[in-house]
Amino acid sequence: MRDEQDSPGPDERSEALTGEERAGARSPLRADVLRDRLLAPAGPLARLEVVPRAGSTNAELVAAVRRDPAAWPAPAVLVADHQEAGRGRAGRTWTTPPRAALTASVLLRPGVPAVRRGWAPLLVGLAAVRALRGAAGVPAALKWPNDLLLPAAAGDARDLDGWGRWRKVGGVLTEAVDDAVVAGVGVNVDQVADELPVPWATSLAVAGAPHADREGLLVALVTALGEVGERWRDADGDAAAAGLAAEVADTCATLGQDVRVDAPGGMVVEGRAESLGDDGSLLVRVTGGELHPVLAGDVGHLRTGS
Repeated sequence: MRDEQDSPGPDERSEALTGEERAGARSPLRADVLRDRLLAPAGPLARLEVVPRAGSTNAELVAAVRRDPAAWPAPAVLVADHQEAGRGRAGRTWTTPPRAALTASVLLRPGVPAVRRGWAPLLVGLAAVRALRGAAGVPAALKWPNDLLLPAAAGDARDLDGWGRWRKVGGVLTEAVDDAVVAGVGVNVDQVADELPVPWATSLAVAGAPHADREGLLVALVTALGEVGERWRDADGDAAAAGLAAEVADTCATLGQDVRVDAPGGMVVEGRAESLGDDGSLLVRVTGGELHPVLAGDVGHLRTGS
C-alpha cells in the first residue's frame, strides 16, 4: 500500500492512461449549450454546426460554402469534437487527440476591399490571442504570421532553435472563398506532455492555464472576431486607421527579434524583425541596413535575442 505522499498526481495519472481512456475521460462539446450562447438572436452567429469529427474543418467548410453559398450566411462556425486531418500553413498536417483541442473554422464576410484582405490572418490571430488571454488567463502572443504562442512552462528551460523560450499552443489558417474568408483556428487545450507531437508544442493544460475550457474559448474567440471584424469593416479595411495594426504589433512576439525567414521560392531572409508593413508584411532589417518586406514564409526566432 502506497503512502498518500507517494500517490501519483493528476498529471501522472493522466499520462498513465491510454489514448482511448483519455478520450473517454474528456468531455464532448455540448452543442445545445453552444447554440444557446452563440446563435442569433442571443448570440452573433447566423449558423453553427457542431460535429463529432471532421477531416479538416477548414476543408469541409470551404467545400460546403462553395457548394451552396446561400446556406452559409456569415458569420458561421463549424466546430469538431475531433479533427482527424487538420491542415496547417503550406499544406502541413495538424493532428490532435480526440476532444483535446479546440478545432473550429469561422466563415466571415469582411466587407473590405480585396486589396486589404491580406490582414485577415493577422487579425484572426489577434482575436485568438485576445480569446486565450481573456478566457484561458494565459499570456498568449502571436508569432508572425499565424502561430499562437505561450511562454515555456515552469521547469522548461530549453531554448529551442526557431522558438526560443516560446512554445506553440495553436495556429491560424485563412482561406479566401470569393468575397468570404474561412478562418480556421486550432488550439491545444487538454493534451498532456506525451501527447504533444514536437518539442516546441504546448497546450493550455501543460502551460498551467487557470482555465482550459473549449466551449468558453470558442465563445471568446467568436466574440473577439466580431469585435475585430467590426472595427476593420468600419475603417474600410484600413488596419492602421482602425488601430488594429498597432494592436497586432503589440501582441507579436516576432517583432524585435533576430529572425530567419524561409520565404517561398527558396529565398532566405535574415535580420531583425522591425515592424509590420501597411499590408501586414513583416519588415526585416537585413545586413547592410536595408528594410526587406516579407509577405509569406516560415519565421524562426534565432537564439540571439529570443
